[in-house]
Amino acid sequence: MDTLVVCVDRAGDIPRTAGIDAPIAGWEAVQSLVLEVGVADPEDSAVNSMLEALHVTRDLRDTDEEATVAVVSGRSDSVVGADRAVAAQVDDLVERYDPDSVVVVVDSAEDERLVPIIESRVPVDAVDRVVVRQARDIESTYYLLKQFLADEELRQTVLVPFGVVLLVFPALMVVTGSLALAAAAITAVLGLFLVYKGMGVDEYLATLPAATRDALYSGRVSIVTYVVAAGLAAIGVFVGVIGASRLSQDVGAVLVGVAFAFEGVPWMALAALAASAGRLVDEAIQNDRLRAAYLNLPFGVVAVGLVVRGFSAYILERAGQLGAFTVPRLDVGIVTVNQLQLTPEQRLAMFVLFGVVISVVGIRVASSLSGDVEPDRRPIE
Repeated sequence: MDTLVVCVDRAGDIPRTAGIDAPIAGWEAVQSLVLEVGVADPEDSAVNSMLEALHVTRDLRDTDEEATVAVVSGRSDSVVGADRAVAAQVDDLVERYDPDSVVVVVDSAEDERLVPIIESRVPVDAVDRVVVRQARDIESTYYLLKQFLADEELRQTVLVPFGVVLLVFPALMVVTGSLALAAAAITAVLGLFLVYKGMGVDEYLATLPAATRDALYSGRVSIVTYVVAAGLAAIGVFVGVIGASRLSQDVGAVLVGVAFAFEGVPWMALAALAASAGRLVDEAIQNDRLRAAYLNLPFGVVAVGLVVRGFSAYILERAGQLGAFTVPRLDVGIVTVNQLQLTPEQRLAMFVLFGVVISVVGIRVASSLSGDVEPDRRPIE
């Protein structure tokens, strides 16, 4: 079996340093070339590549296999010209030695790109990449950085925010005069950016204008109800902040949050009801039947609102920030219900019970109206 061991030099450094034309074939010729290039430029990695080619050739000959070592080079002013030069040199070697296979020896990822060109002319049995041991980590890091910088999306995602941080951080230190404050501001911005990218907010915002335009042109009712929901949610936040501000000054952050939830939940629930109602109407217009998920959503919103209202009221009442719940006197015909004051536990149980009942009613209503109830499959007698 005849094997051709080819050392590839795509950049054309070997003939440029030695002053000879490629291809160079034969043990003595390559051995002399190694000495000449090594003396001219001892730091050239091509020296190690040619030595590795000689090493592989010797190992193949030790196994009683016919092996010929050769060096091809792409000395040219352009990448296309260099690749064509290598292709022509490989054709010359194949015509001269008629090998059964080739072992390609390279010293860089750039040289390794010529393997398909060689493989199109003769079978390639192996590719031996030579990396100088002292520079292995440096070269690997170099190629990783090169690939990273070649990716436009990665550059915009990583390098641009990093550059902005390096520009803004000194400015914040000059304005605030505090290293801790500047570092805290930069950390907060980086955290927001990571959450923004991690949750895919950028992708959602990219599709939002087109989705909004399509919704407006199609005349969806949900567009109006979403605006109403946004207004109700804003009112809920405003009412919650006012309710939380009425608490005593010595209360903790937990009670402030609970008071905000107690005051704002009704408005938030109304906002969710408005949004779900619009989505339900759109579904009814576009489809012949309603899905159970859309029908069950309003009931679920009311149930969750009642439960959250009940728990927040219980906590505020036990903390002394909310009065007891009083059921007024009721006169229904001959039946009279006296005024009743509920304990915090009774109040919580009432809200939770109402929430569960509404949730169950919603499930039954959604199942019956959507037609998801399993039909009776008993045979007709």
